[in-house]
Amino acid sequence: MTRYALAVDIGGTKMEAALVAEDGSLVAGSRSRQATGREATFDSLTSSVRAVVAHALAVLPDDGEFVGAGVGSAGPIDRAAGAIMPVNMPLARGFGLAASVHSAASAIRGVDVRTVLGHDGGALALAEAWRGATQGAGASLSIVVSTGVGGGFVVNGAYIPGATGNAGHLGQVRREGGLTLEEIASGPASAQWAQQQGWSGSTGEDLARDAAAGDAVARVAIERSAKAVGEALADAATLVDLDMIAIGGGFSRVSGDYIDLVQQALTASAAHEYSRRARVVRSGLGDEGPLIGAAALVLR
Repeated sequence: MTRYALAVDIGGTKMEAALVAEDGSLVAGSRSRQATGREATFDSLTSSVRAVVAHALAVLPDDGEFVGAGVGSAGPIDRAAGAIMPVNMPLARGFGLAASVHSAASAIRGVDVRTVLGHDGGALALAEAWRGATQGAGASLSIVVSTGVGGGFVVNGAYIPGATGNAGHLGQVRREGGLTLEEIASGPASAQWAQQQGWSGSTGEDLARDAAAGDAVARVAIERSAKAVGEALADAATLVDLDMIAIGGGFSRVSGDYIDLVQQALTASAAHEYSRRARVVRSGLGDEGPLIGAAALVLR
């Protein structure tokens, strides 16, 4: 009998859910999304949870074994309380996400559904180590560079949540001028910086288009992001002795050489030979990674 888990992933722009089988594959027709955003509230998130959970569970195979719900969320999170304090959704601070998913899933299934909450960066790291680009690594970090920046660690095949579930929250480390890495390197931050230099676009997609067309400011914004990410990863590699780092997220695809630029910055700024050996690779799971990782919180 095939085992299945409900996976829920929530970030600064959207909430998604799907059913994931024990081999890490998403069940066809189970995936759906709802918008979140800075104006997300307890009520709007509760409604979104109910919608995506109902959609996913509606296609659970009759002959499958349902093992529970894994939830990955933008952080910080309070793993013990099952609550979230997301930087990008200030009105949702304290929302009981785990309880909301548990309630929705349990009501549909008619049983008490085991529900596990994790930081989305940690969930992604678990997915990459299980089915993605960091399989076989002794110590890996997986990060997302998108609307926000976050990550998580896997060491010897085990997800490292930290004391409160927030290990790997790389986007909030301080960099130049007291800014966080997210305030320098994320898609929105990079677009805003470029605008301050006279660029006329507004989004990460605009940066990608204009840089490819030869716009010097757009290109420098991309290089600035990659340099900040690479320098932060050099620090992480020095602290944790990483051998592999996987990067995903929409803004990481802003240019074909973004990963190479990050690797160059890491190698140039790492303090020791062992940290300079850390290899930067592109995420092997694309936009399915966060859902696979959320499911892995209960499947693995």
